[in-house]
Amino acid sequence: MSMHTLSVLVENKPGVLARVAGLFSRRGFNIESLSVGTTESPHVSRMTIVVDAEHSPLEQVTKQLNKLINVLKIVELAPTDAVQRELQLIKVAATGTTRSEIIEIADVFRANVVDVDVESVTVEVTGSVDKLEALVRLLEPYGIRELVRSGTIALGRGSRSITEGRTLRLQRSA
Repeated sequence: MSMHTLSVLVENKPGVLARVAGLFSRRGFNIESLSVGTTESPHVSRMTIVVDAEHSPLEQVTKQLNKLINVLKIVELAPTDAVQRELQLIKVAATGTTRSEIIEIADVFRANVVDVDVESVTVEVTGSVDKLEALVRLLEPYGIRELVRSGTIALGRGSRSITEGRTLRLQRSA
């Protein structure tokens, strides 16, 4: 199996996320990462879904997704053809002697220190999965108190877009 990143444009309506996630669940897929947010059109949301799957079964699921009334478009983004990022917050145990070491490590990764306390430092980092995991490995010896990570967000590289140059506009139902 291999990781696949799907960019799915959907109508920004209640219940759409549950229907899309439910379709993956019913087919036995585990969603590794899921991010949802509005797009350049306030009536359209973009779902970025990362699943670990074989190509054939995933193709069947995408065909079924296309049949859902609120799904507007689905594109699989190849890693070489897309910019993919995640956001991570890491709260690290810190003392007067280790705080500067933790901040130096964060600087190497171009991470931002977003909170400092007597007993901890919270670091924010954005980047690829590999970058985030490497930072965690270096901070683990200091003691990670808490960690939270967003799902992957992704856009295709270059000037092409998922909407193929069309402006996204949905008519509001009366």
